[in-house]
Amino acid sequence: MQDELEIRSFIGTHDAEFYDDGFHRHPAVEISIVLEGRGMFEWSKRSVMETGHIVIIPPDLSHRFEAVTSVRFGVILLQGVSARITELLKKLGGGAKGAPLFLALSRLDKERFERLFREWLRMKASFLKEKQANYAAWMEVLLLFLLEHSQQDLQGMTVTKAADYMRENMQESIQISDLAELTGFTEPAFRRVFEQMYGVSPKQYQQQCRLQEAKWLLSSTEKDIREIAEQVGFSRLHSFSQWFKQQEGLPPTVWRKSQRMQHGSAYA
Repeated sequence: MQDELEIRSFIGTHDAEFYDDGFHRHPAVEISIVLEGRGMFEWSKRSVMETGHIVIIPPDLSHRFEAVTSVRFGVILLQGVSARITELLKKLGGGAKGAPLFLALSRLDKERFERLFREWLRMKASFLKEKQANYAAWMEVLLLFLLEHSQQDLQGMTVTKAADYMRENMQESIQISDLAELTGFTEPAFRRVFEQMYGVSPKQYQQQCRLQEAKWLLSSTEKDIREIAEQVGFSRLHSFSQWFKQQEGLPPTVWRKSQRMQHGSAYA
């Protein structure tokens, strides 16, 4: 019989003088993310953890934390995990047996993860009719978010600054030279590392972001098509309509209508 899933979660805040009084270990899998500030994680080695950095600590690993600056972090302790949660933890990277796994989120993705994490804490504090089902579902959502958005190459995180910049500035025509300068890479090195991390070129990534945002605005808001076009970087409505049709096979007005018809038929 599978053990019951037990979860302890909290957000902790400490000043720059904080440190664990000695090493400790516990039987749970621990997932800790630095939400703000900088700290030091120590096991048989020492590793600096910045804002957005995550460490997944296997059970019974002797470790300690120490603040470098004032620090705020989120913690999840998992015991009695299901086969599905174990599978997702392995997919995140695993690392050497008995060793911690380090991951990182970009600034925008860290903010999104924190919103999810806070909603999880709110839900966990509620009265739940199906506690175990809720716990399992939320842990799967949080782990899937990390699987989709985290990076193991902490040095490569400088490239995510460029990706965040593109997501926040879809209205602009961005030059590769500017992005390379932002990250401290040469243009060829920036293109190579970017494609390794995201699987597409910077230009293709920007187009994906524009399309995702346009579809989101079309399906979830009542904004005028011209306003949506400008919001995703098109000064001319005709250019936006042509581009959207090339991507989705339908003009934006028709696509929006088709989405609402599908949603309406689902509830008919």
